[in-house]
Amino acid sequence: MTNNKKVLAWIDEMAAMTKPDKIVWIDGSEEQAEQLRAEACSTGEMIKLNQELLPGCYLHRTAVNDVARVEDRTFICTRKKEDAGNINNWMDPKECYKKLSALFEGSMKGRTMYVIPYSMGVVGSEFAKIGIELTDSIYVVLNMLIMTRVGTEVVKALGDDGDFVKGLHARADIDEQNRYIVHFPEDNTIWSVNSGYGGNVLLGKKCFALRIASYLGRKEGWMAEHMLILGLEYPDGDIKYICAAFPSACGKTNLAMLIPPEFYAKKGYKVWCVGDDIAWLRVGSDGRLWAVNPENGFFGVAPGTNEKSNPNALATTKRDTIFTNVVHNLENNTVWWEGLDKNPPEKAVDWKGNPWDYRKYDKKDKSTCGAHPNSRFTAKAINCPCISSEFNNPAGVPISAIVFGGRRAKTAPLVYQSTSWQNGAFVGSIMASETTAAAAGAVGVVRRDPMAMRPFVGYDMGDYWAHWLAMGTKIPHPPKIFHVNWFRTDDEGNFIWPGFGDNMRVLMWILDRCAGKVDADITPIGYIPKAEDINIEGLDISLDTIKELLTIDKDSWLADVENIKAFYKQVGDRVPQTMYDELAALEARLKA
Repeated sequence: MTNNKKVLAWIDEMAAMTKPDKIVWIDGSEEQAEQLRAEACSTGEMIKLNQELLPGCYLHRTAVNDVARVEDRTFICTRKKEDAGNINNWMDPKECYKKLSALFEGSMKGRTMYVIPYSMGVVGSEFAKIGIELTDSIYVVLNMLIMTRVGTEVVKALGDDGDFVKGLHARADIDEQNRYIVHFPEDNTIWSVNSGYGGNVLLGKKCFALRIASYLGRKEGWMAEHMLILGLEYPDGDIKYICAAFPSACGKTNLAMLIPPEFYAKKGYKVWCVGDDIAWLRVGSDGRLWAVNPENGFFGVAPGTNEKSNPNALATTKRDTIFTNVVHNLENNTVWWEGLDKNPPEKAVDWKGNPWDYRKYDKKDKSTCGAHPNSRFTAKAINCPCISSEFNNPAGVPISAIVFGGRRAKTAPLVYQSTSWQNGAFVGSIMASETTAAAAGAVGVVRRDPMAMRPFVGYDMGDYWAHWLAMGTKIPHPPKIFHVNWFRTDDEGNFIWPGFGDNMRVLMWILDRCAGKVDADITPIGYIPKAEDINIEGLDISLDTIKELLTIDKDSWLADVENIKAFYKQVGDRVPQTMYDELAALEARLKA
């Protein structure tokens, strides 16, 4: 399929190590994909679902010991340990290549090596980056066909001399003691062994599009961020775009596919999804920051996705979707998961492949779940009812605002605006969420997750912040930066803000600020809305409640400052002085 000598030499080298019985190039055609689906069904790797109710849909189960990303087995391998930073796990590249080569040795004997040429971003666009993943898993091939742009067009764009990100994956023995997801940013290389779970083996996703891409972005002067991209359309047809970063369990996908509240919808407002997870950002010729979603599909969490929480995501899964580790409904050969509806199937098989009786399900005991709590759907973005018409625009979309968010019971107000790009980068660096009952361990513990990138930066976190600060000097017309918190609680622990679609009310204030349409009050942490500027029409909430949501508790902020100091110390010597200056200024304003 190619005359690129670098590609062919690398494939020969990897094949000599893994020893597959045969090598098959993936050309992106529907005919080849259909053959692979049939083969996967014949071996039991996948189950074909009811094609009348769920056309093009399949079910897959991973090994019971292989159900999520494994942060403790994920490494950044740079020649100098300090370049990987204190937040990442590090291994010496020479040692890592040696160790993993032994695990890969002969790992594809009796299997087929599939060669997947793929593009992150529209093929041939200025944003696009090309990767090749070698894998022995049909499941990986079929997921990559959904999640990325695959095939002969990519090979053509690569040409005879183009560079690419080298990805090698082998299921090997699915041995969790020898499971590794390793990145060699200096070599443009990703190796993954002993896993079959999407987040560890779909190498275009977090591995390439964030860890390797963040490293490339710093080197080349652009940004790879863990951000959704959405477009808000006004009744006159004007569309403004927002990027937003949230740690897990903060409603990122729900916001990306937001349904406008009824009174906005009646006036003609619409929301369009450009991306739900990753944004690549570059400075455009007009001096604004432009973003693309480098992915081609959604790899979403199934449990809790339903007609109320995210009707657009649910509609997206109705065709051409691979479901992983959900309940198999034997009554009509479809799927089910906790939180889908109140009608669990009478005859069902759980995510482990065992008969499942919903009557024995206990919400407090995760082991009784029918679907694994991290069960997934891989669905085509193009099937989403609210997908943006700009989704495939090679130039991307211009960004008016960047929004950071976290889950804080008392500290952060509903929304505030940073005072500058520099201050906004600081706001991103101190992003945090408090652990909920759903997370392991104690409740209410603050976990810092800067820019929601803690698990995904391909180099030192302090250097990453320095890159953010440097980008601020290169964008003539930068987006304004905000922070939101949908999760303020009352004294009984109930959420005060309704959330979901009503979060649009806050986004509208953010865009009004960007357009200079509303004023704001300056406070020690930044600009806070005037309560009457948050539209509460049709909500069962008073102006006093909004005022309460916008209050700043100085004592809890001062306690937070101490926590931030400890976190900065953990990040280490490369935290830019600017961040310390911003922190000291925040503390001084709070004490004034």
